[in-house]
Formats: sequence, structure tokens, C-alpha cells
Amino acid sequence: MIVQLSRHIPAWFSFAGLLLFSSAQPALASDPSEYMLSNGMKVLIIEVPKAPVATVQVWYKVGSRNELMGRAGLSHMLEHMMFKGTNKYPKGSFSRLIRKNGGMDNAFTSQDFTAYFENLAADRVDLALELEADRMQGLILELNELKTEREVVKEERRLRSEDDPQGALVEALFAQAYMSHPYHWPVIGWFGDLDAMTLDDLQRHYDTYYSPNNATLLVVGDVKADNLLPTIKQLFEPIPRGPEPKPVATMEGEQKGERRFLLKRDAQVPFVMMGFRVPNFSSEDSYALDVLESILSHGKSSRLYQSLVYDQKLSIAVGAEYGLMQTDPGLFYFYALVSPGQKVEQVEEALHKEIRRLQNDPPTEQELQRAKNQVEAARVFEQDSNFRHAMLLGQAESVGAGWRKVDQFLDRIRAVTAKDVQRVARQYLIEDTRTVGTLIPVPSKQPEPVPAAQQGKS
Repeated sequence: MIVQLSRHIPAWFSFAGLLLFSSAQPALASDPSEYMLSNGMKVLIIEVPKAPVATVQVWYKVGSRNELMGRAGLSHMLEHMMFKGTNKYPKGSFSRLIRKNGGMDNAFTSQDFTAYFENLAADRVDLALELEADRMQGLILELNELKTEREVVKEERRLRSEDDPQGALVEALFAQAYMSHPYHWPVIGWFGDLDAMTLDDLQRHYDTYYSPNNATLLVVGDVKADNLLPTIKQLFEPIPRGPEPKPVATMEGEQKGERRFLLKRDAQVPFVMMGFRVPNFSSEDSYALDVLESILSHGKSSRLYQSLVYDQKLSIAVGAEYGLMQTDPGLFYFYALVSPGQKVEQVEEALHKEIRRLQNDPPTEQELQRAKNQVEAARVFEQDSNFRHAMLLGQAESVGAGWRKVDQFLDRIRAVTAKDVQRVARQYLIEDTRTVGTLIPVPSKQPEPVPAAQQGKS
């Protein structure tokens, strides 16, 4: 499974898929018990005695940003290969054992991390821990399995990008907005890179990044931390500490001028995207940007929906997207699906107008409070299950923010002022630093008709 957190365009990422694996019990708003094992692995345990269930998650600090030119998609491919078995638990036995014990398991890869999880009854947590510890050090990589999974991943790429015009535009937007930084390439990789991938590439990636000192283990549910810790130590501490992965040294330079591109695909209507590079969680401006996104795009009362969809009827769908929990500065981007018969230029100008309106006049206090309430409600909802609560903490740990940043989030959001929102709109949403992509529909290629003289001939 590929995940791009906080991106709501269906072709790119759907959080609904993850909800299938979440347990619906509300988690307690308590701090996790934190431990550091002797081999450098961090352990976070949250006791939630509401129902006899739990989630076990292992997060590795490796994603597509840790790959090299020519091997895009390596992290996601390794995610697939992690289910191919070890000497102790051969191919197919991992998921079969979890299902046999009433649980479910899966994994996801993003630009910044790769994570694996099991949701199951609380009295089966030891099984999930044993399985995860086993494949952290004992994965078997075989050429035949690589060949099989390569074709599986290539089919995923066809569905997500090649055959989905909106997904293709998202991919192209990031490739244009990032010229140097590895956010340039897609998590799923390019076809050429997938074909070039070798067992040695996968083994090197596994040996470099799949070590306890590059991982965080989370257990959230009906467990007792004091009782569980000895089992965790017994299973994971014998795994030797691995090499310290080299930090990503390539940072994106300043963008000096607007970038534009066209993408022509078989599609029903045009699609417009506009991206601006903005700070991540490390900047206090990230909280004002989060509120700004809510004002512009959350719900049918948002500015973009009211203007482009309801009033002007220029768009079928419109929105903005920003996720502050990324390792490196990301994109604040806008998207609009153009209504049939409307012009792309009108839609783009309407987007610009809403940006300028916010730059010229700060939001009203009522509008600001509504946006804050929406952000807070979304965050509370995210913490309303064992699975999603663990996800929040795992993501924060993996991108370098630390789990305490999750607890600080709402206080930072509440402190945002209308002037803060106006200021970040003026500072970051400017023409010289934007990247604009437009999907232009082209007629689908129909098979050429067979000449009448040849019809019926064998």
C-alpha cells in the first residue's frame, strides 16, 4: 500500500483504505510510556483499556526521499518483499497467522517512512511482536519473488498514474516543483527504475535502513506497559544495532520564477493544480498554513467551494492541501476539476482571486474560529481509535518531530491569529514560487476499423 499522508485526491491517496484497518475504540488522551532499548529502538506504549484490542506498528525512517536517482520506488518495493518470508516463517505464513488469530495486517510507504501494522485482540499482541522482530533481521530475498512483485508494483503504477489522469498530474507537479530534492520522484517509482531494480539494491536498502536504531515500535490498546516491556526486550534487543543511515544532503534551492507545464491525457475534463513550496512542522508558520488550508478548502462552506463550485460553477471539485508532518519542506497545493464547457484560464484565475483576497484582507474572526474548530475536530477524530492514534505518533517520530509535537498541535493551532493567516498567504503563496500544471484532455485512441474487404477473412 502506498500512502501520501494528508493528500486527499483519490488517485494519489485515500485515507478511507486505512480506516478499514482501524479499531473504533476511543483512545485515552494520555502520554505514551516511552522506552529506549539498548540497540537504539524506541518503544512507545499507550494503555487503552476500553476494549480488548490493540494495534502493533513498526515504523522505519525510510521512504522515497532516501532513494537514489535511478532507483525510485525501492522503499515501496521492499515493503512488498517484507511479506515474502524468513527461515522461521516462510512465505505466506505471516499474514496467515495474523488472520488465523482474528487480526489483520498491512503496510504503507510514503516519501518519509515505511510502516507495518497488525490490528488484533490484545491477548495476541505477543504474536505480532514476534513476527515483526523476526522479519526485522531475517528477511529472505529471492529473485523469483522480486520478478513477481515487480509486475505487481508496475500494475499498481498503471492504475494510480498511467491510467489515472489526475494521479499523473499530481506526480508531474511534484517532479516539476522539486528539481533536486528526492521528493521529485514518486513513491511507487518510474517504470524504468522498477525494471532496473536488483536483489542487491533491495538487500542494501534492507541492511541500511531496517535496523532497530532506525525504527519505532508502537503498541496502543488494552495492554499493560510494565507487563509488555519484558517481552519486547526479549524479542527485539538481540537484534544488533545497524549502521546510522546517512542523512539526505540534497536540499531544494530557492525557486526564482513560475514553472508551468501541460500534461495531455485521455480524460473527460481538464484538471488544474498549483503548488507552492512551504515549511514543515519545524516552522511556527506551519500552523497558520494549516488553518489557511482549512479556510480555503474544508467543507462546502469553504471559500474555494463557495466561489468556484457553488457561485461561479466553474469547477466540479476544488480544494487545497497541506501536510505539516513531513521530514522536509513540502507543498501547499490547490486543485480544481474544471466543469464541462468552462475554460481552464477562468478556473485558474478564480483560484488566484481567492488567494489574493486572503492576502489583501485577513479572515473574519468567525471564519477563523470555524477553521480552527474544523482542524481540531479532525485531529480529535484521528485520535479516536487505537490505530489512528498510533499512526499520529509514528508519523511524528519518523519525520523527526517527536511524539510530543502531537500533543502541542492543538495549542499551536488555537494560538493562530487572522493576521498570521494573512501573513503566511502573502509570504508563501506568491507567483514567482508557484508551479502550475494543467491536464489537457485528448481523444482516446480508438482501434482502426478493419477494411470491409478484409472482414470475415481468417
